[in-house]
Amino acid sequence: MEAVLPETALVLVAVVTAPRDLEIARLLGWYRIPLRFAPKVVAVDYLAFYQTGAFGSQNRWKIEYTAPVQGYELTTRRELLRDEPDHPRANEEYYRVQLGPLTALPRPILADAWRRLTFLYTTGELVNRAAALRDLVVRSEERALLWQALREKARYAAGASELPEVPLDPALLDMLGQWD
Repeated sequence: MEAVLPETALVLVAVVTAPRDLEIARLLGWYRIPLRFAPKVVAVDYLAFYQTGAFGSQNRWKIEYTAPVQGYELTTRRELLRDEPDHPRANEEYYRVQLGPLTALPRPILADAWRRLTFLYTTGELVNRAAALRDLVVRSEERALLWQALREKARYAAGASELPEVPLDPALLDMLGQWD
């Protein structure tokens, strides 16, 4: 399969719960993440979009698209979706992740037995090779490297010159993909 992403790219698999949200990413160049559900690090190189059951029988439960991350900011849902000023969560904070153009994968990454997903960190190399979601899981020998890369990205994004050494959090390691 042709490589779509740089092998060393940090990728966040993000859930798209409605076709409208994928169209916003494609046409307007952004994706929203509620702050209260956001992963620890949003400073990644790419997003991969996992399409839920809302996409219908032909397009559900798979990743078909990726997009480079160009930046992010904290804002309110009201500012993001101005056509929904009275939404119950209108005043809640969201990350607005600025995106480059969406790119279709040469072949979709299928959910297989997995259907429920929130966020998953992975690498460009794994995205390029994956046939199923479980192929995106970073295995134990590579997790420390992924965590280090995420810390470096967070440090760079925050403009800090140094991040203190932090022990690996078992809950975060689970979030990085220990589902064997």
